[in-house]
Amino acid sequence: MRLLLNWLLSAISLLIVSHVVPGFHVRGFMAALIAAVVIGLVNATLGLFLKIITFPLSILTLGIFWLVINALMLMFASALLKPDFVVGGFWPAFWGAIVLALINMVLKALARDAERE
Repeated sequence: MRLLLNWLLSAISLLIVSHVVPGFHVRGFMAALIAAVVIGLVNATLGLFLKIITFPLSILTLGIFWLVINALMLMFASALLKPDFVVGGFWPAFWGAIVLALINMVLKALARDAERE
């Protein structure tokens, strides 16, 4: 049940980001659901590998390089899902990764608080 909730919250986060970040486009809720799955799989495989390989660089930049990796993962997912999920370059992906992480964090915290009540 929690996995399904996280999936829905990630899709909602993608829709919100598409309205906030210029150059970040999602074509509807179904596309957001598919993009959330693909982004999750890409981050769990390729993203994890890149984060392990670039760990020394991430320490040197105090973790900021992980934002670059997250942006690259969004661009990769976009390349797989065009035309339903499109990220128009590095900077929209970079800002989208930041906003997506923040919105995901807020929505999941709200869901945890609602679950406790």
